[in-house]
Amino acid sequence: MPGPWMWCWRHGGRGRPPRPRRILSPPSGTVSFIPVINGIPSGKEPVLVAPDEYEAYRLVYYMGLSQEEAAKRMNVSRGTLWRLLDSARKKIGVALAEWRPIIITLKPKG
Repeated sequence: MPGPWMWCWRHGGRGRPPRPRRILSPPSGTVSFIPVINGIPSGKEPVLVAPDEYEAYRLVYYMGLSQEEAAKRMNVSRGTLWRLLDSARKKIGVALAEWRPIIITLKPKG
């Protein structure tokens, strides 16, 4: 099994640069979950989930770690982890409620 993978958004704007996040289980390429309605794939606009949101969601809800433990594993503060979880929960909720595809990608949106 490969070691941890460091990932962060890059921006050229003002403020403190983002701290790299440790991703222990990075998605290999782009992973898609597409709802099928009566045998026809949904053609709606997909919801994009960032690798750090995916990792936070996986650590807390799949592996059952506390937010404090997950934040230490990802090398971020607990507040940052909470924001990642909140964003991931909202995106997954929208995708399920509106029958939209979910795409976990390595590339930032925009």
